[in-house]
Amino acid sequence: MKKLPLTPILLAIAAIVGACSSMPNTTSLLDQTRSDYRAAQSNPGVANYAPLEMKQADAAMAQANAAASNNDTADKIDKLAYLAKQKIALTQEVVKQKTAEASVTSAAKERDQIRLDQRTNEANQAKANAEQSKMTAHMALTEAAAAQRKTRDAQDAAADAQRATLEAQARATQLEAQLADMTAKQTERGMVITLGDVLFGTDMARINPEGMRTAQKLAAFMQQYPQRTVLVEGFTDSTGTAPHNQELSERRATAVRSALQELGVGRERIAIRGYGESYPIASNNTAENRQLNRRVEIVLSDASGKVIQR
Repeated sequence: MKKLPLTPILLAIAAIVGACSSMPNTTSLLDQTRSDYRAAQSNPGVANYAPLEMKQADAAMAQANAAASNNDTADKIDKLAYLAKQKIALTQEVVKQKTAEASVTSAAKERDQIRLDQRTNEANQAKANAEQSKMTAHMALTEAAAAQRKTRDAQDAAADAQRATLEAQARATQLEAQLADMTAKQTERGMVITLGDVLFGTDMARINPEGMRTAQKLAAFMQQYPQRTVLVEGFTDSTGTAPHNQELSERRATAVRSALQELGVGRERIAIRGYGESYPIASNNTAENRQLNRRVEIVLSDASGKVIQR
């Protein structure tokens, strides 16, 4: 049997062993120092407060890395890594101290600015007080000259106020009389006029003559008080389906609005709502109670035109 030469195989094994022996060496201390170095590089204060210290740390770190690349002994690598670690720590400490000093300096500047602003405000206030005193003296002279005229004006105003009071009392009496004529009642929502079922045809939304007379009174009232508005709310009893009752309540409220419009009241002053069989004022167990629930309520606004919603 012919034997194969072993020289090429041995050469390959030697090359592999040589490659492994050339791989950079490292230690746990060097790895920790590299981590500290990266942290220092990412610190934004290093460039401003410790550039020289960081330059020295860079050089020490380069020496430690070079020792590892040259496969020096672990002891030498650790010594160089320790020196680099100390310089990195010094860099971080310098940044910390100078950052604190900068904060103190900034706080002192802020205090100085606050004091300056305070003094400026005090000076401005003193100037304003002087101007006010000067103005007060001038006003005292003019007020003395106008005292007699004010007395006459006060007497005239008192007479006008008395006349206005009498007129307001007369208007209030007239308003109360008009509301009483429409059988309006005071509620938590304001004055409410109720148009009962008798003012409509049975299961209809057309106002009968009696209902029209009430609408005429209301239209005259609103023409006399143009700042007021009304909310017309339609209701039914529980007889019939809910959709039918809802539609009927809306038609009855619409009928009242149409009547008021025909009598000269602007549409923008009349709001309507249909509530169907909701909000009954009596149970629906008798014909009399159901008749009470079939109604239209007219809520009068306050003097500013505001109506309280349900």
